[in-house]
Amino acid sequence: MLLEIVFQDIQIAFMFVFFIAIAWLLAEFKGMKDEMKERFGINNDTLKLQLQAYERLTVFADRASLKNLISRISTGDFNVLDFQLILLQTLRSEYDYNVSQQIYITPEMWKAIGNLKDQNIYIINQIAATLPSQAPAIELSKRVLEYASNPNVELSSIVTDALHFEAKRLL
Repeated sequence: MLLEIVFQDIQIAFMFVFFIAIAWLLAEFKGMKDEMKERFGINNDTLKLQLQAYERLTVFADRASLKNLISRISTGDFNVLDFQLILLQTLRSEYDYNVSQQIYITPEMWKAIGNLKDQNIYIINQIAATLPSQAPAIELSKRVLEYASNPNVELSSIVTDALHFEAKRLL
């Protein structure tokens, strides 16, 4: 009988130590998991910042599209040269406003954003060069919209699709 009591006490002590060891191991594994997430930059705050960057750059791609850029800016009493400068300044401002987002996205995606800006600047400059600089701004506006009406020339939709793909990959 005494042997049974001692054996039961040993079993209880062993189970107590076993559960303490399991609890300790679980705490260690959780700590290692958190450390790995932090080391590799995988946490909710980082993910939120990355998704916000993709959101902001999607807005940029939309606003930088030639159709939307032209539609947002009134031609007013401007001539072609003045309107060209306003369009370029608006596009560069939009880009500069979002330049900090590059740290949250892939380098390839940031390059695509830069290419979108550069391509639209090039197109605006090329179309403006075909018009007299003192012609009414509406002429530049019409020509840019005619050019942008071809669905194969608008890079913003390709960049937007790539942004969507990258954002969905994060999720």
